[in-house]
Amino acid sequence: MSVVNGLLRVGRLIRPSTTLARSLLPATGAPQSAWATIGQVHQQPQRSWLSAHRTLSTKVAEEGYHTIIRDQEKAVGTSDKHEFQAETRMLLDIVARSLYSDKEVFVRELVSNASDALEKFRFLVQTSTGAASDGEAGEFAEADRSLEIHIGTNKQDRQLTIQDTGIGMTRDELVANLGTIARSGSKQFMEQLKESGRGTQENVQNIIGQFGVGFYSAFMVADRVDVYTRSSRAGAPGLKWSSDGSGTFEIQEAENVAIGTKIVIHLKADCREFADEDRIREVIRRYSNFVGSPIFLNGKQANQIQPIWLMEPKQVTPEQHNEFYRFVGNTFDTPRFTLHYKTDVPLSIRALLYFPEGKPGLFEMSRDADGGVALYTRKVLIQSKTENLLPKWLRFLKGVVDSEDIPLNLSRELLQNSALIRKLRTALTNRTLRFLHDRSQKEPESYDKFYKDYGLFLKEGIVTSQEQQEKEEIAKLLRFETSKEPNRTVSLPEYCQRQAEGQKDIYYLAAPNRTLAEASPYYESLKKRGIEVLFCYEAYDELVLMQLGMYLGKNLVSVEKEMRRADASTDGKDADGLIEGSLLKTQIDELLPWLKDKLTGKVSNVKTTGKLDTHPCVVTVEEMAAARHFIKTQSHNISEENRYALLQPQFEINPKHPIIKKLHKLTSSDPELAELLAKQLFSNAMVGAGLVDDPRMLLTSMNDLLQKVLDKH
Repeated sequence: MSVVNGLLRVGRLIRPSTTLARSLLPATGAPQSAWATIGQVHQQPQRSWLSAHRTLSTKVAEEGYHTIIRDQEKAVGTSDKHEFQAETRMLLDIVARSLYSDKEVFVRELVSNASDALEKFRFLVQTSTGAASDGEAGEFAEADRSLEIHIGTNKQDRQLTIQDTGIGMTRDELVANLGTIARSGSKQFMEQLKESGRGTQENVQNIIGQFGVGFYSAFMVADRVDVYTRSSRAGAPGLKWSSDGSGTFEIQEAENVAIGTKIVIHLKADCREFADEDRIREVIRRYSNFVGSPIFLNGKQANQIQPIWLMEPKQVTPEQHNEFYRFVGNTFDTPRFTLHYKTDVPLSIRALLYFPEGKPGLFEMSRDADGGVALYTRKVLIQSKTENLLPKWLRFLKGVVDSEDIPLNLSRELLQNSALIRKLRTALTNRTLRFLHDRSQKEPESYDKFYKDYGLFLKEGIVTSQEQQEKEEIAKLLRFETSKEPNRTVSLPEYCQRQAEGQKDIYYLAAPNRTLAEASPYYESLKKRGIEVLFCYEAYDELVLMQLGMYLGKNLVSVEKEMRRADASTDGKDADGLIEGSLLKTQIDELLPWLKDKLTGKVSNVKTTGKLDTHPCVVTVEEMAAARHFIKTQSHNISEENRYALLQPQFEINPKHPIIKKLHKLTSSDPELAELLAKQLFSNAMVGAGLVDDPRMLLTSMNDLLQKVLDKH
């Protein structure tokens, strides 16, 4: 019998995990899929076992595989059978069926446990009295081994294996940690360190575990879970723990168990997706990419991006920021601004926030869009898009926030203690606002470009915020053209600094563009007095300023409201109380009631004003910004009569304007033409005030007026 035939015959009798099969692999190991390659040779007579070995060796050497997973453990002796307590059995059922919203988080929990095991061992070795130099003598065995996490997938056998080289467990620790739900070995470890005086913020900050339930999440996807473990203590035996999650578990000694812990998950039929390499890689990338030790998936490292938010800001290069931004933002551009900071007061916060370079898309503009900042605790993802971490108006930010002070619920998926969350939210928001204000001072051109793209979000912040102080902090970042500077925008602080002495208010005017703003009848009076006015070109700007209400103790007042509240009796009148060059008082007394009669149902009052110069009339309402917003959004739902009843417009005429003087004459010489003219003047004023939803409705009345005028020629 040839050597090849002999090996093929052996291949039918043994699994590829035997000593012979293992000897054919390189010393560095190979991925789980490699075992299937060897194990299937007996089904392909045309290929020899040695040929398969050569092919596999070449692949391993080329791609640099590294794995410690070996199917070599063997249980020996009798097993001790244990029962979960009744309460524990109920908790196990809750953990396996109800605690977690997504099954995939079991990978996060088991990787976190493995990371804790490595961190415990790393700390104990650093603080121990000695380590074994020959593998058995001393306090720890193989103390200089690499600290790693290895994961292997096996689709054929529907298995997922997670193995670490960490602290491992003794028999008593197995019973205590895996036989009792809600007993966190990591938490107990930290408490012991603190009691002994060895525990500091620095050496326990990498410990993840809190609740002692993460291991049992494996039963969401598993028919059976086998755990092979060997304590790092010198001379400790290998052990096997096994349970199907139904209420009992078994423990027995095992041979060929590596130091550390190996968990073999036998997946349920409907959970076979977790035996797929790509699926596990995606879960690692999402939840566990930044744990402190390398994670190898089927022999290749799966977590190569560093948690740079934990590094000193000055040590991070722009290239690292660009790479990390693309990772967390799932994008291909580069960040416009980068805010990287850490603080321990009032909360422990490590934050890395990016301001995108590109303009926001339509979905990002929607308030239904989720925020782009992920929440981590001790480098493990808690929520990829955390709803309450930042206010909704900052949803364009991308990045990471890591805080050890964040209280989590049992599943580590939801946040608790709303008071602390509000404190964290406030701290992050204030820091972001300070950062933007700093950029606006140091990099005005870059900030202006940012404001052009993202200013709408800042305005949304003012409208939605409940705190006046926060509104005013956001308001520092707003930019407007003013009546004094046509080609430059200014901030509210800059406007206030150059206000005229004695000016107590900040004036603003809404108009589609600068030309219409400068020609507005409402602006004439302030222009004559040399008062600077903010020009609001966006439809929602005046709504934003109305919601802001006040800045630095100064009221924000629309020019329309200023005109309405001003006392016209003291503006431009002579000693007898008449405006120079205007109609006589008796003529005014005749015209005003006549106008009110002809405009019945439309105006609440008719009066004269001395605020106008080149315009014949204006319309004012109590809150012009709110009225315009109402017209644009709600007026189509109500009749014209009800619309005027709600608006209560006040019609103000300029008694020195030629059109008004002519109107007075027409009331007696041609009443029909005078009525058409009065209604057209009112309609024009409504259009000028932005209180008409569709100006085309005026064409009919305008044509009637023109026809009446032309009848005389």
